[in-house]
Amino acid sequence: QSLHVDNPPHIPTLTNSYVHGTSSVSLLHLTVSQCLDSTAERWPDREAVVFVQDGIRKTFAQFQQDVDKAAAGLLALGLKRGDRLGVWGPNTYEWILFQFASAKAGIILVSLNPAYQAKEIDFTLKKVQCKAVVCPSQFKTQNFCEMLREICPEINSTPLGMIKSSRLPDLRMVIVTDSRQPGMFHVDDVMQAAESRHHKELMDLQSRLSFDDPINIQFTSGTTGNPKGATLSHHNIVNNAYFAGLRMGFEWRCWPGSRPTCRCNFLYGTPTMFTDLVNQDIHKYDLSSVEAGAPCPPEILRKLKTDMNVKEISVVYGTTENSPVTFIGFPHDNEELKLNTVGCIMSHTEAKVVDPAGQIVPLGTPGELMIRGSCVMHGYWEDPEKTREAICPARWYRTGDTATLNNLGYCRIEGRLKDMIIRGGENIYPAEVEQFLFTHPKVLEVQVVGVKDDRLGEQVCACIRLKEGQTSSPEEIRAFCKGQISHFKIPHYVFFVDSYPLTASGKIKKMTLKENVEKELGL
Repeated sequence: QSLHVDNPPHIPTLTNSYVHGTSSVSLLHLTVSQCLDSTAERWPDREAVVFVQDGIRKTFAQFQQDVDKAAAGLLALGLKRGDRLGVWGPNTYEWILFQFASAKAGIILVSLNPAYQAKEIDFTLKKVQCKAVVCPSQFKTQNFCEMLREICPEINSTPLGMIKSSRLPDLRMVIVTDSRQPGMFHVDDVMQAAESRHHKELMDLQSRLSFDDPINIQFTSGTTGNPKGATLSHHNIVNNAYFAGLRMGFEWRCWPGSRPTCRCNFLYGTPTMFTDLVNQDIHKYDLSSVEAGAPCPPEILRKLKTDMNVKEISVVYGTTENSPVTFIGFPHDNEELKLNTVGCIMSHTEAKVVDPAGQIVPLGTPGELMIRGSCVMHGYWEDPEKTREAICPARWYRTGDTATLNNLGYCRIEGRLKDMIIRGGENIYPAEVEQFLFTHPKVLEVQVVGVKDDRLGEQVCACIRLKEGQTSSPEEIRAFCKGQISHFKIPHYVFFVDSYPLTASGKIKKMTLKENVEKELGL
């Protein structure tokens, strides 16, 4: 097969903020299981999955065998195409196994945040009518099975696979991944449940599955209100993974060959994960094989290179609703582009930056970023109103992020539209002030919010987490800013905090932070 290389686009001179990711490589018209089958056929003996801590290593052929058993087992236990199966727990082999098995059986996998408490799990299982839940009995302080029994006490008194619950009328079974639990199936039961007729049923089903079928419901924890279930298809996920891989150069960097030691080549993560990594004592680890991908403050990116010896960094931007990647850098982009932009538009994707009236703005002018293409989700599960708010009739998805495009088509994210501070008529993007304060040697983490002000409308307030053992004062922070950023961006208020209010998925609730600060200031 010829090597597909995703090259930086030859963009005609851009005049306004619209870009289109042209590509000589076609979109893949495959389901997730067709992708796995073709990979297993090409490289049956190549390693597919490694869980070092659990001592699990599977080749593609072995993994495919497990997937077929699990998929037929789910059908044998009474799940049908279109049913929803929730997976609730940390990264384990079973997570990947059930993602591929549910896709093969036409069952929609619902990713449930392992940090969810009983109230949140109750809401999400009800919202998407989950018929089955896969989880470990516990992890860290989370007792999954106990929480499920709390919501659904009927688990203890009904036959296996026939739960009848008043609070969760659709739930029929719980499948536990570690210890055996009364009233619940164990993963081994699923793996052994299928008879030859179920394997035949699975085979017959393949010709009826379409790459446009929904395969995944991913809950986005909005920083306000209840989580919404972004519904993604095989087409969404397969193509996003494939074209992101091409952009990062998987084809020309990852040559086959057995790897006796587990040295990681690519590390995906969120800014918080990389911040934590950088603040660990990481010099004792050999990280010279790693390349990283994430949208991070420039200071963290610099530290990844200097302190962690990470050779290449690709900055990635996207949203759950867009499968998720929409902008991504090229491995050989220069330092300036890597530190200050989120890269170029993904192949087969369009983006535009618009003003409040919906008109495309000139290059370099901030506005709301909108995305269109095969990456846009089907919608929010059974929530037509929220879907209409997010996707306009012309199929543009509103990201809610403020962005600018430069003349090469590279995108810079300025911040969340609703987080923008308007101080005396000046627009201030919290992210810009945060990135500057990040360069202070004592600062570990910082969040900037706008608080009420009678004269100016809003004032800038910085909430700072200091590095361990450090002390500082508002005066020191303001003096650090003087002459470095515009006077109106310098924080009027500075608070030192130990933590921030977070959503279940670890996003900072800026509105709650703002309200807390205003309360403390008596505004």
